[in-house]
Amino acid sequence: MNATLNETATPARHTTPAPVANAEARRLAWWRRVRFGMFIHWGPYSLLGGQWRGKRIDDGIGHGVGEWIMYNAQIPVADYARVARGFNPVEFDADDWAALAERTGQKYLIFTTKHHDGFAMFKSAVSDYNIVDGAPFGRDVVAELAAACARRGIRFGLYYSQAQDWTHPGGAAFNGRNDPTAPWSGGTPGAGRWDPAQEGDFDAYLKNIALPQVSELLTRYGPIDIFWWDTPIGMTPEHAAAFRDLLRLQPGIITNNRLLDPDRPNAFSGDTETPEQFIPATGLKGRDFEVCMTVNDTWGYKEHDHNWKSPRTLIRQLVDTVSKGGNFLLNIGPDGQGRIPTPCRERLEAVGRWMDTNAESIDDAHASPFAKLPWGRCTRRDHNGQTFLYLHVFRWPRNGSLPVPGLCSEIAEARLLAGGEPLKTARQGNDALILVPLDAPDADVSVVRLRLKGELKILSSLPRPASDGRICLPAWQASLHNRSYGGQAVLDLDADRPAIREWTDPQTHLSWDFESATAGTVEISADWLTAPAEARLRVSIGEESQEVAIPGGTVPGMSPLGQLPLPRPGTFRLTLEPLPEGWQPAELAALELRVHK
Repeated sequence: MNATLNETATPARHTTPAPVANAEARRLAWWRRVRFGMFIHWGPYSLLGGQWRGKRIDDGIGHGVGEWIMYNAQIPVADYARVARGFNPVEFDADDWAALAERTGQKYLIFTTKHHDGFAMFKSAVSDYNIVDGAPFGRDVVAELAAACARRGIRFGLYYSQAQDWTHPGGAAFNGRNDPTAPWSGGTPGAGRWDPAQEGDFDAYLKNIALPQVSELLTRYGPIDIFWWDTPIGMTPEHAAAFRDLLRLQPGIITNNRLLDPDRPNAFSGDTETPEQFIPATGLKGRDFEVCMTVNDTWGYKEHDHNWKSPRTLIRQLVDTVSKGGNFLLNIGPDGQGRIPTPCRERLEAVGRWMDTNAESIDDAHASPFAKLPWGRCTRRDHNGQTFLYLHVFRWPRNGSLPVPGLCSEIAEARLLAGGEPLKTARQGNDALILVPLDAPDADVSVVRLRLKGELKILSSLPRPASDGRICLPAWQASLHNRSYGGQAVLDLDADRPAIREWTDPQTHLSWDFESATAGTVEISADWLTAPAEARLRVSIGEESQEVAIPGGTVPGMSPLGQLPLPRPGTFRLTLEPLPEGWQPAELAALELRVHK
């Protein structure tokens, strides 16, 4: 997997789903409906389980992810080939894997046909380094999975590492071990090789191995719905064009943005962006996106990785992604025998039980029309001329009243998805109020469905000055801009006082939008639960910024972050960016602004 993809996020609020009018929209229509898929990383690396010669490999790319063990441990080609020759996953059952995806509520499945180790999980005429000819198992895994998915109506997609190949001579190898600034796309294909057996001509590798294998995958396994490229080390536009031409073999296929350069728009950007191991702060303007996420910390199996996400976390990540207009691709890493680890299976089953009740709030759902909500997330569906809003409540109200800020539309009906209980509604100023039971029907995410009468009408609920001139920017109104494989700051809505927690990565920044009716100078204060003592922040409003030191000994509570000008009345964005030197974990409840004319 590509460990460096970062977001370029812009708000997706007030988005009306477009009608399926043109050929591109028709091709993507099914993908935009299903919203939830299964990713599977599986190969000879699964046999090693994250260990090489008795040593745990926890350093390197992705903090030692299992599928990168050949690279991270610098395993010679011949030694890894011996591992592959022993790959005999006799407990593999394609129907079991597809059935688990179905029970989880996942409508499509993407499988790693060849990862960067170069071992094909299908029979190939151009290389016997594959599971049929080069391992005792002798069965075509791709064929069995394709058939199992077809039997259940699950869309089938293929991952293929087109450039990186650490076994076939001439294949590319990432140079991150030697150069921390090495690019994940383009560059010198052979710069990261570590074994003379890997040396060869990159163009010859593409011509003789990669291109023919992609052709095999697109012609031998029936309809292929998605093709998932990865890590385009050494790729040029000419190389990418040769692969793109092969896609004509499957005219309706959907592709991601990793054929040439995922970080810059280009002629080979495909259909979908691929945020990896993080959820964008907002939607991605003008682009479909698919968040790919692991259930623990690794993609390929690691025996000692027990950092499993809870069902609550996975459900909320699914909801968060869909509320921003994206798809959620959740990965599993079976072991070397073909077994899905029990903790992984248990978590997917739990997500599936939630989906049994709440799938209509995910399937065919679109981005939330609200900028932020104090208690969770919202998704939207338009059906038979009616608009439905699904309120995904993470923080259930203790007083029995759920506010929907700025919702001015008339509510024709409100009810719980769990049990179907109808709910009464009321109004308070510009807000709708939903009168709910005192106890949440679901401990993780409860869903309230609103059927609206007439068109959707929402007033802005951006923070603005109170009568005393103060503007409160609470944690729940922040956008959290995390990065791939960094520490993930989270909005904790479960605590007595909601706050941004686990802000450990200095490359994570926060932003708030707010309104001011006057120009002037804004005085900024932070309400810390845990202050990053002796650290520095850059505070910005628009193009104006300043660096602020958080002194040692700062105690929880309000502390000043300086002053910045507001040149005019209007809407502004305030950003907090840590400076890397000396950053310490922080917990933040709110910012407070005072505007002085």
